[in-house]
Amino acid sequence: MTAVPRVLRREGSSSDEGNAIIEFVFVAVIVMLPLVYLIVAVSAVQNSRLAVTQAAREAGRAFATSDTAQDAAVRTRAAVRIALADQGLPDDATVRFVAAGAECDGGAIEPQLRPGARFTVCVSRQVDVPAVPSMLQSHAITTVGRYVVHVDDFRAVP
Repeated sequence: MTAVPRVLRREGSSSDEGNAIIEFVFVAVIVMLPLVYLIVAVSAVQNSRLAVTQAAREAGRAFATSDTAQDAAVRTRAAVRIALADQGLPDDATVRFVAAGAECDGGAIEPQLRPGARFTVCVSRQVDVPAVPSMLQSHAITTVGRYVVHVDDFRAVP
């Protein structure tokens, strides 16, 4: 009589062996995809915020060191364009001048180049959230950069 080999089974084992890795991959994808998207979206907003802050600072400095008001306007716009380009963003920001200490949504003023003048430069732009169509974005994210300009007290005005 020949002996039939018995299939050895470990205690507690079942026919579900190998499914754990599939379940892990499935759950990891469900958890990781939203997390990666969140990181990308926050990075886009932070990139815009850093760019407008730098643009406001450079625009204020360009304005304060200009010789004339016409020259100041051209230099201010160029400074904003360069600061946004440094961060890889399009030149779609708006520049406003408000009174020193005022909020950026306050009344706009005409900045002066006279010695001791103080005002705030506000640069703002809309941020497009990645992978979300514009028609689904009910409220766009606006980033605002502010810089208070103090024209040199000993400035010689022509």
